[in-house]
Amino acid sequence: MKLYYFPLSGHAHRAHVFLSLLGVDHHVVTVDLPNGAHKSPEFLKLNPLGQVPVLEDGDVVIADSIAIMTYVAKKYGATDWLPEDAESAAKVQKWLSIAAGQIAYGVCAARLVTVFNAPFNADEVIARAHAILAHIEAALSGKDWLELDHPTIADVALYSYIANAPEGNVDLAPYGNVRAWLKRVEALPGFVPFEQTVAGLRKSA
Repeated sequence: MKLYYFPLSGHAHRAHVFLSLLGVDHHVVTVDLPNGAHKSPEFLKLNPLGQVPVLEDGDVVIADSIAIMTYVAKKYGATDWLPEDAESAAKVQKWLSIAAGQIAYGVCAARLVTVFNAPFNADEVIARAHAILAHIEAALSGKDWLELDHPTIADVALYSYIANAPEGNVDLAPYGNVRAWLKRVEALPGFVPFEQTVAGLRKSA
């Protein structure tokens, strides 16, 4: 398996982490995003959207981090990470939708402003980030994991951008449950750290 990856991409990181947590043998191919490698004809054959991550497994090519995690979980029968029963699967899917929605347009977008100079309204995306973090803080009350009594791909999907939220000037200090949950994710066997930058609140950290 090849995972096309960029070290500062939270989407790429979540795919890399999940492969590592499952102990799946894979080769990481770093895509030179700053120099436009993701827009090259060769890469666009893999993902016409020109985005990382992309998983290449023989003749199978999967783009999108959530799709990659789903594919890997299904391929390796990891029903603890991606449940088969209807109720548990729906509960996990709810958080995957949040990862693609409120996390992407809040915590992730705030980080894009400081790390990649994205043209978002910083106050607006930071406010969105705190709104979803408050929701997650409440959801983790009395619980170790987001939904079930063990980690699932929901926890992996949300981890990366929340862990590096301070890079987007999003302070995690008010969210004790969230910070404890981050530590639990980081303690999982096979966990791979997400590269940090000196941006946002981390400039003075």
